Amino acid sequence: MGDAASWAAGHEPGRDVVSLGVALTLTAVSIDVLLAGRLTLFFDLWFMAMCLGLAALVRRKDFYLVALLPPVLMTAVFAFVSLVARDALADPRDSALQAIVSGVVTHGVALFVGYALCLGWLGWRLHRESEAGMVTELSRELGRRAG
Repeated sequence: MGDAASWAAGHEPGRDVVSLGVALTLTAVSIDVLLAGRLTLFFDLWFMAMCLGLAALVRRKDFYLVALLPPVLMTAVFAFVSLVARDALADPRDSALQAIVSGVVTHGVALFVGYALCLGWLGWRLHRESEAGMVTELSRELGRRAG
């Protein structure tokens, strides 16, 4: 049994969380393409769960980085897939841009739900960790960066 203090949610640097997100997303793509030859519901479920997990891992000062991650991550991974395995996203005769758009549209529900889970969890953490409430906390965080 491991020590409970060795792992704590919400204390990982944003760069590490982004790297983990890229690695997990590419792993999901690899598994799905290997098993099914294209991206399926497996990828969608993996992506949604991963978005929630990344929001739970990131430390407070890097919330902004993770809040922007789901759409950028999905688009970037689909851009990569459109270059190496276009038929996993769209018709192989489509251009790379068409494949990216097709992938985002086809997996748009997963993107929406994953993004909502990510933002909702980050918002809940802000609210939970702040005695003054979410609005006061956001204005304090934004004011600190501007000053």
